[in-house]
Amino acid sequence: MLFPTQICMLFLVVLVNAAEQSVPDKNTGCVYGHPGIPGDPGHNGMPGRDGRDGAKGDKGDRGDIGTCGTTGKEGPKGDKGEPGVSGIAGVKGKRGDNGERGPPGKMGPQGFPGPLGLKGQKGELGLPGPQGIKGDVGPTGPVGPQGDIGYKGDKGIQGPLGPPGRPGPKGEVGHPGIKGSIGVRGEKGSKGDIGEQGPKGDMPEIPKSAFSARLSESSKLPAANTPILFDKIIYNRQGHYDPQTGRFTCAIRGVYYFTYYITVFSRNVKVVLMKNGQRVIYTMDSYQGGEDQASGGAVLELETGDKVWLQVADKLLFNGLYADEDDDTVFSGFLLFAT
Repeated sequence: MLFPTQICMLFLVVLVNAAEQSVPDKNTGCVYGHPGIPGDPGHNGMPGRDGRDGAKGDKGDRGDIGTCGTTGKEGPKGDKGEPGVSGIAGVKGKRGDNGERGPPGKMGPQGFPGPLGLKGQKGELGLPGPQGIKGDVGPTGPVGPQGDIGYKGDKGIQGPLGPPGRPGPKGEVGHPGIKGSIGVRGEKGSKGDIGEQGPKGDMPEIPKSAFSARLSESSKLPAANTPILFDKIIYNRQGHYDPQTGRFTCAIRGVYYFTYYITVFSRNVKVVLMKNGQRVIYTMDSYQGGEDQASGGAVLELETGDKVWLQVADKLLFNGLYADEDDDTVFSGFLLFAT
């Protein structure tokens, strides 16, 4: 590419040559001299305007497919799309293996009796049963007609001894015989006379301890984790039960039986039989509406001074022990035997 200065110099040379050719040649026989020294270049002209963009050319032919570039970085995970339309139900799969047998469930209510089944096939002939007991001798039948005389039979079994005959003359003393077997046991003799009455003995002192008490309308729905006050005494002659504290105190060392009968109403029931602050047995009943009953009992061996009582376990939601004019809740205990 030519610079602007060089372009200007070429332009001047062209102009000079044109001027020389335009002057008429006066002396056709003269010779041209050598060209003069080129003059200094002129000043740079003003820059021309930018050319306008040409029209867009036609689309070229499609180039060859380039080589596959490297895999780009994994883009960020997009938002979860909406669930698609449910597909058509697939073919039913194979039946799975049988699981382990679960624990036996609670016994359900008795079902309705089923319809009468068809008559079964006749069973096989059973084994012969044991020989029965010999029956009593039947009554004597009527005398039949006389039969024909039969053949002489074999000699029969010797009959019973006849009555003793007259005593014969005394014989000589024989040799001692063989000892016989033990005879049959004789029949039981008749009862003897009653003997004389003996002197009156001392009456033994039997240890006694028992009580029975029930709730009143003021003591129903008792508080939890404290002795229940069975304040209506049914029996407490020995005074071993205290209705003020609800506790039974052992006065006789021995084995006792304690029992309780509860009317459940309006709430669940969960009670525990206590011995010296230790829990012995629980009884629980869930309220199902209306009135319900619950009961329990235990045999305990007590030492003198041991205390036994009944109390509500857990919270007040389990204190549905009820009593009114027609319903009772009772706590009882008594001595079985002293030790």
